[in-house]
Amino acid sequence: MSQEEEISEAFDDRPKKNLTRHEIWWVERYQKLETAGYKLRPRYDPDWRPSWGNKKRWFGWIRGEKQWFDYEDGLIQSANLCMDATQTSDGRYVILKKVVNGSEEASNELRINRILSESPRPENHCAQLLHEITLDGPNDPLIMVHPLLRPFDDPPLQTYGEFVSFFSQICEGLRFMHQNNVAHRDFTRDSIMLDPSNMYPESFHPVNTKRSRDLKHTAKGYSRTKRPTRYVLVGFAHSRQYDPANGDPLDMPRPVGDEENRAPEKEPCNPYHTDVYYLGEFIRTHFIKKYRGLEFMKPLVAKMVKNQPETRPTMEEVVNKFSETREKLGSWKLRSRMARDNEIWLARGGRTVGQWGRTVSYLFGGKAAIPDPTA
Repeated sequence: MSQEEEISEAFDDRPKKNLTRHEIWWVERYQKLETAGYKLRPRYDPDWRPSWGNKKRWFGWIRGEKQWFDYEDGLIQSANLCMDATQTSDGRYVILKKVVNGSEEASNELRINRILSESPRPENHCAQLLHEITLDGPNDPLIMVHPLLRPFDDPPLQTYGEFVSFFSQICEGLRFMHQNNVAHRDFTRDSIMLDPSNMYPESFHPVNTKRSRDLKHTAKGYSRTKRPTRYVLVGFAHSRQYDPANGDPLDMPRPVGDEENRAPEKEPCNPYHTDVYYLGEFIRTHFIKKYRGLEFMKPLVAKMVKNQPETRPTMEEVVNKFSETREKLGSWKLRSRMARDNEIWLARGGRTVGQWGRTVSYLFGGKAAIPDPTA
């Protein structure tokens, strides 16, 4: 095959031929966003030309050649309403999210974000609304600015102490919402993220989170024990704030998650009780059923997922009860590795030995068994 024939199969080097419709929307507002103080990645600069040019062939990977997706500007931000950016004032990495015009859910999410971002209290674990961007286009939506976050289990929790820190923070966050008369009403595993600023001081690529910002090497990260992280609650599109003057709220529960894991209530009930159920069900499904050694969680979770909503503990009671439970856990237990139920015994042995080595270094380094991001 001649060089000309190979190039004919190459990715087009004209920018918009390589962009999705979603991406083009952001490209068209690149300069307005930069004026507002937020710079998008080079891929979304109107003057962008793909760094791979027209040299890279489909199937070139067979010959060991770099492909378009191996280049930083080849990575697509696929989240429909969101775009990653850099805050030009301080270099902070953020996520921009469109508030869709005419969408009740989007408007509600903005309103709840505003309410929950007002308090600087450390027990407020709700995603921070950093800024609101208003563009001047006739149909342009308002854009919310949030810190760049990462899934709560990426990387996975390593020790029982890290799990205790995780559950304590999520309980604090949900209790804070209830104290402010807000029910989440859509609590799932996707409702929890982590603030990566301490674990990943050099950050990571917002699309390929395993790699550095420039994709040249693996993202440099630390364990939660070495560099404690803060967990964050997100996803307030279905949340509601209630007036305490009207007494205990009553609301029709939303169908959340898989049918087999949904709360049993079918009639209007106190939405705070339903939040408690989904937190308990989340712990039961994603931790107790998958990891060894979490027997200490079973009594509390059993109360949280009772069939009768009014018999479940409040989040205040959950926090207090778990505080009693964590006091009974010894240092050896807290520093022990969390092993999955389906882990092959040989792999488990090797990983446990590795954890012992890390534990020794943590002890000499004065690292707490329960990571505390406020310490």
